[in-house]
Amino acid sequence: MAKAVLRFLLLLLAATASPAAYAAETQIKVYWHDLLSGPNPTSVRVAQAAVTNTSQTLFGAVSVIDNALTDGPDLNSSGLVGRAQGTYTSAGKDALAFMMNMNFVFQAGKFNGSTVAIFGRNAAMSAVREMAVVGGTGVFRLARGYAQARTTALDFNTGDATVEYNLFITH
Repeated sequence: MAKAVLRFLLLLLAATASPAAYAAETQIKVYWHDLLSGPNPTSVRVAQAAVTNTSQTLFGAVSVIDNALTDGPDLNSSGLVGRAQGTYTSAGKDALAFMMNMNFVFQAGKFNGSTVAIFGRNAAMSAVREMAVVGGTGVFRLARGYAQARTTALDFNTGDATVEYNLFITH
């Protein structure tokens, strides 16, 4: 009887143990290149509301992205590490803020074939924006954490931007 109780308690302890105790932590820095201009844009507006064109914040605009992720800030001289694929929606009526929904799809290095899912509000005029890491695949299966975004370059004429993303991932 004592063995059965001990076995039950061990099973209960194993079932309730914190997964964080066994999780890996990874920090990654990548540069996200959002190209709205030129012959090969990586961000395309696919929908908008009736008020979008008269809104100072482009409220209601929805864009689909397939942006390059590089290991350095210069798109032409940095190494491609993957793609940011998903959507962003201009969701701020009175302030420029986007709802980001994207996967970072790694295509090189030790994370090749893995993804990280990022979701959250991007208050574009803030120096640092924080969004949630809500999942992943491959090396990042069951990922959670956060992403910090900092704009490093913005062309006000074209809308093209480079954003540094620092990912803090528990997986």
